[in-house]
Amino acid sequence: MIHPLRALPLLALVATPVFAADPPATPAAVVAQAPASAWQAIAAEDLLVMTIEGGKRVVIQLAPTFSPRHVANIRTLAQAHWWDGTSINRVQDNYVVQWGDATEKKPMPPGLSSTSPDDYALPIANRRLAVTPLPYGDAYAPTTGFVGGWPVAMDGSAAWLPHCYGYVGVGRNVSPDAGTGAELYTVIGQAPRQLDRNIAVVGRVIDGMASLSSLPRGSGDLGFYTPQEHQVPIQSVRLASDLPEAQRPHFQQMDVASSSFADYLRLRANRKDDFYDRPAGGVDLCNAPVPVRAVPVKAAP
Repeated sequence: MIHPLRALPLLALVATPVFAADPPATPAAVVAQAPASAWQAIAAEDLLVMTIEGGKRVVIQLAPTFSPRHVANIRTLAQAHWWDGTSINRVQDNYVVQWGDATEKKPMPPGLSSTSPDDYALPIANRRLAVTPLPYGDAYAPTTGFVGGWPVAMDGSAAWLPHCYGYVGVGRNVSPDAGTGAELYTVIGQAPRQLDRNIAVVGRVIDGMASLSSLPRGSGDLGFYTPQEHQVPIQSVRLASDLPEAQRPHFQQMDVASSSFADYLRLRANRKDDFYDRPAGGVDLCNAPVPVRAVPVKAAP
């Protein structure tokens, strides 16, 4: 059973606020000038820190609200240090980077939950969701918007996370297998939205994406590395909450109910400044990424 939402208020559209005079002219300027009140801390238990060959760090924000069972498994795998010594096995151009146990023989830790295709979307009947709508058409869903810092697609009965650039999904075999969360991938090309609701989306890369997207492409079928090619070693994967405080990354995401986010969305869809001559008059769900920023750790007095 999908776990009920605990902290999201009623399925209701958040009214677009009135803009102040002379707002910033670009989305980047909106983000740079957003006040502290427009930002929300991302919980340490929702940050997955993967260190790959060369000490390069990739930080993934997990989405337990939308993928509770898969995220619970991912946390269990991280706490068991299961990914340590595994590798990145697949890099397919304009598609995905995939990692896990190439042998498919590594024993799983105890405590993993079973999953099914029912976990690909969140039922929203009788649930309380605060939705900031995206008022433009979408080819893959009747409505789209933002909930709790995440872009969501909806059809009236369910909400799901889209396959946008940098988003992380769970590899699986043929349905009804839905994967455990041990085999993960991230999108490195044009958003393959046809995968929505066919695979579990469990989060997004918020730091270190270039370390994945710049990897050599695999020459095997579907971009898998052949035995003659170098599988990139994974040194460790940890939850930020399990790291010593001095090693924990700290990030914030923009509050999607804030006036700053409304201004940001307006400019993503209707940019007109020194560079842009023709406002697009619209933006799709994957081209309006929720801003995320790193927060420096304050030195102890």
